[in-house]
Amino acid sequence: MFGILKGLREKGVLGINGRNARFTLKYNPRRLYPLVDDKLRTKKLAQANGIPIPELYALVEVAGQVHELPEALGNYSDFVVKPAHGSGGEGILVVSRASNGGLCKQDGKTISLDEFKHHVFNTLSGLYSLGGQPDEVLVEYRVEFDPLFEKISYEGIPDIRIVVMFGVPTMAMVRLPTKESDGKANLHQGAIGVGICIAKGATLRGVWKNDIVTEHPDTGNPVTGLTIPGWDRLLELSSMWYELTGLGYLGVDIVLDKTLGPLTLELNARPGLNIQVANNCGLLPRLEMVERYYGDLKNVAQRVAFAKENFASV
Repeated sequence: MFGILKGLREKGVLGINGRNARFTLKYNPRRLYPLVDDKLRTKKLAQANGIPIPELYALVEVAGQVHELPEALGNYSDFVVKPAHGSGGEGILVVSRASNGGLCKQDGKTISLDEFKHHVFNTLSGLYSLGGQPDEVLVEYRVEFDPLFEKISYEGIPDIRIVVMFGVPTMAMVRLPTKESDGKANLHQGAIGVGICIAKGATLRGVWKNDIVTEHPDTGNPVTGLTIPGWDRLLELSSMWYELTGLGYLGVDIVLDKTLGPLTLELNARPGLNIQVANNCGLLPRLEMVERYYGDLKNVAQRVAFAKENFASV
């Protein structure tokens, strides 16, 4: 791993301190953080501006609503429960109906109605929220991932992270769930990060924990050389969030639903830096280039064209 990091430094790797001082503190006003830290506010912002997102089935704001929730969800065969202020995938529960009418988790294990309610109560109490503060619970549409990822994902939903600077997509990767990550697309829990060429939308190499990989550890299928369908549309969607949030440095997470196409899942004002390892490329030179030229880029189309011209990967 140290050899990898040394090589990346020579390529302009961005560290946490540099990210915070040079970009998040400078270009992301604290007053705007609630737009991305609160998933409900993000969802409302998307709805108001015509950006496709997973449909919200129910919102639980107080404990008294928990007992009404099963009836409110009676018409849905599956759904996702998540904290409005959660991070890192903590507290997300994927639920489907069993053949006997009961509930099943993502791994196929059954869950009782009392266990389901207990999870919702815990989420309301702030068990999974940033800072442990009391939270709200979102229940939303369960994404059905694009068949493209069927052979390189374990149980969960892959997502695509695009780092955006002043509306210019600068670097991207797809995060693939594994058995170790318990089906979650979270690198810290054991998911794979696979770099994506900004210019072509094609997957490059992967990073899994401290190792460079070209195959999924659970399926054995190659994670390289896949072309993301409708890639330009994903770049456009990520770029649009700059005007909507006012945040200069942003991570945009998008999922590909097999029926609905690209859906914005959530935003991050402090996107992680492992994306550089997955791309074998440092972020710093790209971000500095955007700093120099973003004033000349007046709209989404110009910003996407700039990214595709300048940030091709090999």
